[in-house]
Amino acid sequence: MTSAEVAVLFRVDTVTVARWAREGRIVSCVTPGGRYRFPAREVRFLLGQSPALVQS
Repeated sequence: MTSAEVAVLFRVDTVTVARWAREGRIVSCVTPGGRYRFPAREVRFLLGQSPALVQS
């Protein structure tokens, strides 16, 4: 999933999603072009955990 797709699901800005990735709060990989990609399975898991993710 892209940063934009994750941002929509969590109702945050894409900058926030990128920060979470840099901080290790969400599993991601970086494409050769420098863009973050997020495993859909991880995102679905975190959606059930979103208050803890945002408050940490």
